[in-house]
Amino acid sequence: MTKIDIGISEQNREQIAHGLKRLLADSYTLYLQTHNFHWNVIGPRFRELHLMFEEHYTELALAVDDIAERIRTLDVAAPGTYKEFAKLSAVEEVDGVPEAAAMVDILTKGHEQVVKTCREVLKMAQEGDDESTLALVSDRMRIHEKTAWMLRALNK
Repeated sequence: MTKIDIGISEQNREQIAHGLKRLLADSYTLYLQTHNFHWNVIGPRFRELHLMFEEHYTELALAVDDIAERIRTLDVAAPGTYKEFAKLSAVEEVDGVPEAAAMVDILTKGHEQVVKTCREVLKMAQEGDDESTLALVSDRMRIHEKTAWMLRALNK
């Protein structure tokens, strides 16, 4: 394969890719958490939450692929193991199966954490003049902000 030359310095590509790795890990951890809650939610709001969680994890499944492919586009290997994701993710893991209202709170915090990670990656992408990463991460941030808002509204 020929050397990459897309107008972003190697140092900036590596820095941006590292931020994207953290975003990928956060997104994958949130995906797993959401899928777990989809399977295990019970109670009077079962159907509503079960279907909502399915929408969320389906959207996240597509997102992780986009993020990983952007990392590869920057000519850096994307992480792909639970071990790597655990080291990189800032989304807190949950033991056991919480009650439905707690699931909503946990997922809200998870989406908010992804937004925070997006903001950090945006700064790196701006400094590196990486418009493609800016577009991807900006879109991801908007989706997670909206999802967190909708989840917060459930427990008001």
